[in-house]
Amino acid sequence: MPVDHNHPGADQEAASHQLHTGKSLAILGGRPLLPNSGIPLDLNWVQEVRVNTSAVERRTQTQVARRTVKKDWQAAWLLRAITCMDLTTLSGDDTEERVRRLCAKARHPVQQELAHKLGIEDLEVKVAAVCVYHVFVETALHALEGSGVHVAAVSAGFPAGLSPLAERVAEIRRSVEAGANEIDVVITRAHVFGGRWQALYDEIAAFKQACGTAHMKVILATGDLQTLRNAARASVVAMMAGADFIKTSTGKEPTNATLPVGLVMTREIREYAEQTGMAVGFKAAGGIRTAKQSTDWLAMMKEELGQSWMHAYLFRFGASGLLGDIERQLEHHATGRYSAEYRHPLA
Repeated sequence: MPVDHNHPGADQEAASHQLHTGKSLAILGGRPLLPNSGIPLDLNWVQEVRVNTSAVERRTQTQVARRTVKKDWQAAWLLRAITCMDLTTLSGDDTEERVRRLCAKARHPVQQELAHKLGIEDLEVKVAAVCVYHVFVETALHALEGSGVHVAAVSAGFPAGLSPLAERVAEIRRSVEAGANEIDVVITRAHVFGGRWQALYDEIAAFKQACGTAHMKVILATGDLQTLRNAARASVVAMMAGADFIKTSTGKEPTNATLPVGLVMTREIREYAEQTGMAVGFKAAGGIRTAKQSTDWLAMMKEELGQSWMHAYLFRFGASGLLGDIERQLEHHATGRYSAEYRHPLA
């Protein structure tokens, strides 16, 4: 059952005060939560993880069917989705000019004319981050200077994660030294298949140390992990090792972010928070292309984890094509007409 995040009383008010005064990162069930600093590996916890696949699938199907937002509420949710985006370009033909165009869109994701029609100019809506390869970190930093939009670099042998560990750690350090605010790392999937949880923990802990003050998002590549149970166990180990976020996919797997795997991962985040008092963020990446999908994911965050996880500091979309469809939906809200896709170029 979803946690009641609207429970009244002094505890909730006290927790809310702590959140807004900077003493905690989030609130779950009236309890203030700290940022994740990791805990020692608990193999008993990992081994006891179970997933009822059929129940997970039923839960996500009913959520999509019964949770919807319309009219002004829909526009508000779509604007929130924009603020939770990591605009991403991770192609072999990326160029500095493409990255600069993406950064310009990150600064102003909603066209000025449309923002005027919606009456949201004063909100100064912008995305959370721009995600690029290491070689473009400096380009993105210059293009985003003064905007408040973060630069995220994919690292640790992205997307396969099969280069030697020392090289992956060195790659992280180079991106941090270049100024990246966030690092998206990939795990060695074979550690999960072989149940080598200590090796996985040590790997992620080494990545965390190399990240320093940069936020670390751990990509589990759930489409490669074969089962929801593997995804759940990998989630737990990543959080124990100090992950700031756990992320579904690289976007390069045949199957990327799905609501069932998202539900499993968010419930592990909730259990970890309940057990440790620490909050871990969640990033859904790959295959999320429509405005309706973005509201489905936001609804899951609200129902499973509460209001705190509907903000960029704890929830992200890894998106390359999603923004265009959201803009089209917002234009329909403002004018009653859908615009052509070419009117909302991304980069």
